Amino acid sequence: MSKVSVLVVDDATFIRDLVKKGLRDNFPGVQIEEAVNGRKAQQLLGRTAVDLILCDWEMPEMSGLELLTWCREQDAHKTTPFIMVTSRGDKENVVQAIQAGVSDYIGKPFSNEQLVTKVKKALHRAGKLQALAASAPPKMLSSGAFANDSLAALTGGKAEVVKPAAKAAAPAPAPGFAKPAAAAASAAPTGRGQGQLRLPGGTMSCVIKALSLKEALLVVKRAELLPQVLESAVLDLEQGEAAETARLNGYLHAVAALEPKPDSEWLQLTFKFVDRDPQKLDYLSRLIARGTTQKHFSPGA
Repeated sequence: MSKVSVLVVDDATFIRDLVKKGLRDNFPGVQIEEAVNGRKAQQLLGRTAVDLILCDWEMPEMSGLELLTWCREQDAHKTTPFIMVTSRGDKENVVQAIQAGVSDYIGKPFSNEQLVTKVKKALHRAGKLQALAASAPPKMLSSGAFANDSLAALTGGKAEVVKPAAKAAAPAPAPGFAKPAAAAASAAPTGRGQGQLRLPGGTMSCVIKALSLKEALLVVKRAELLPQVLESAVLDLEQGEAAETARLNGYLHAVAALEPKPDSEWLQLTFKFVDRDPQKLDYLSRLIARGTTQKHFSPGA
């Protein structure tokens, strides 16, 4: 019985684990390979074939776009479905990926439902979804992993773009950076700065109380959209006179009431960074180093 294999490429361990869990929970029998960056993925693809590639854009050594371009030049991977999983949702970046031959696009942060829908569509187009369903244990079929799938709803022509919750930004001057939307975050009473926290269910304005290379301490106003612990997210961090915004990938490590009462109007979030991109780490380092002279931030430990 032939296995259906998926390659997951991302320099952030948390994101790889999130994608792998989504695949295992919804596609029983799938074989998963992983790589920490484009270069490692290239080496793996040089010696083995896969049925689907889920790849981040911004990674050290070789980016997702460079890996995609290389794949489309190789006979063995010329038609392999390639889904870009990234926070770079600018129109120019999307067009660039489509021109390079991307099959589909998932914007970070993504929900499990979005991931499953895109993977089903890609595997169906490649003629692999039915084979994967046939190899699944009967109890997984009855539980709904494949049973409720409508193949007709998964067919389509060109790549469908999943736009991030935040408004599309202007062209980025450097990887991971873009001009922010005009709307500013509502400041909390004890806030030191402002930004946008993009969650799978929507976007929340936030203020930054403290910042380090590993995490940010955020304050948000309580709303219908309630952040969940371990939920993946993207923090659009505004800084500088030019109002430059850095997109930082991560997850919510802790959620607590800011005030010692059950109906607290404000929530305090601990947002852990998962990016290992040298440019973003350098940006954070410079931001923290001059934090005492910036109105927006209080440096973290």
